[in-house]
Amino acid sequence: MSYDHLSQVMTTLLDERPINAVDIIEDISKKVKRTQFSKKMDTLRDEYENSMAYSLAEVQKSLFVKAIETEEGAAVDHEEEVVDTPLPNVMELAYYFEHTGIGLSSDELYRIFLALKQLVETHPLQKCRFWGKVLGINGNYIIAEVDFREGEEDAEELGEEEDAEGKEDDKDDFGRTEEEETEELEDKPPKSTYKPPPVIPKEENRSGTNRYTYFVCSEPAKPWVKLPPVTPAQITVARKIKKFFTGNLDAPIISYPPFPGNEMNYLRAQIARISAGTQISPLGFYQFGEEEEEEEEGSVRENYEENPDFEGIAIAELLDSMANWVHHTQHILPQGRCVWFNPVQKKEEDFEEEEEEEEKEAPDEPEPEVGPPLLTPLSEDAEVNNIPPWTVKPSSNLIPQYASALVRSNLWPGAYTFAIGKKFENIYFGWGHKYSPENYSPPPAPPVQAEYTSGPDTTEVDDPTVEEEQALRAALEERLAAAEEAEEEEEEEEEEEEDDI
Repeated sequence: MSYDHLSQVMTTLLDERPINAVDIIEDISKKVKRTQFSKKMDTLRDEYENSMAYSLAEVQKSLFVKAIETEEGAAVDHEEEVVDTPLPNVMELAYYFEHTGIGLSSDELYRIFLALKQLVETHPLQKCRFWGKVLGINGNYIIAEVDFREGEEDAEELGEEEDAEGKEDDKDDFGRTEEEETEELEDKPPKSTYKPPPVIPKEENRSGTNRYTYFVCSEPAKPWVKLPPVTPAQITVARKIKKFFTGNLDAPIISYPPFPGNEMNYLRAQIARISAGTQISPLGFYQFGEEEEEEEEGSVRENYEENPDFEGIAIAELLDSMANWVHHTQHILPQGRCVWFNPVQKKEEDFEEEEEEEEKEAPDEPEPEVGPPLLTPLSEDAEVNNIPPWTVKPSSNLIPQYASALVRSNLWPGAYTFAIGKKFENIYFGWGHKYSPENYSPPPAPPVQAEYTSGPDTTEVDDPTVEEEQALRAALEERLAAAEEAEEEEEEEEEEEEDDI
């Protein structure tokens, strides 16, 4: 018997006050229960609550609807569509990964295949690739790596940047609008002379960590969300923290050091780190173009092209030596960029301002950071606590003549690459965490700042009493009077000496 039911029974007894309350208390309890029961008479059939699987199936029905074009001449040549489409053949890749024991179920992969088809049809893409799936606590992320056609992405970025700049221009250095600033003009605190360290700019689109654009969705048929470009500050902080994804792109990242962004930015930073460390290919599949070979020795090579003369590497050689595998994604420097940026370098405007001002001591030039170049063999990767960074194995030991080579990353659990003949592919299924030999512990907070050195100007003293102020005032008056008398005496003596002369 619940408390609410008991209270209603007691209220009924107090209102009716029957003589034999003990004998009829059960009848009163049944009566109270009947009054609260309301039979649903608006339907002849039982109504069942829709499960999450049923709701998701309703959403995914759109994936299986084929667009029918009724206009004359609107039919598309299927042969040209197959040749020109950037849509990847996900089912073919799933076939090879299935032989190695890696991948998702065929049903889920086919729905992802259809979701990528929707993405290709709604955006002007030049290249599209199924990057992988990042797991989360309440939801997962299906990730697509795309490359826009020339000029298409720039137009979208300009529109987004103009909107963001328009909002930021309305605010001052402290993030206040003009109205808020006018209210604080009367009692404005002094400005700080502290100058923060220079902000390392992000790399431009189609270069470095922003070489590709990434779209994510929680389930196939749900809307694709474009991830923003990654910044060096986000990558630097992402290396120091470890957070599980929640499945909500707008969720805040509460960590120390504080992460500059939400889960959307953290996901983009982890994608950049995983791609830089695990995107590999067989030796000789890619080569540098003629333009890249003619560049200076000090410059960083960023582009490569497929080698048309590549004939593939035998599986036995791929399994025997990691020197037959290379990284085809640029290494991320400790600065958070693939190409080092000198924070001390100054623009032309800064030089003009310095000529007008007094000469000051120039800061020391930092040493440029240098990382391994593109197409570096995996055999040069460093070990972690005597653990090799890569593990390679065949898909089958029983039928080696038809087996493929599978490479697994030990630094980023969940990153896999297969290769057979002229085909290879990289994929990731994991939580987005890097392997660490020790349990993760957040970095300690910085030491507490030392107190200001005490001195006569900063030492606190008690306020004087009224009697002490009066005594001090009387002493000052006596000193002034004595000083005036001394000046008068000196003047009289000078006048007497002049009269004597």
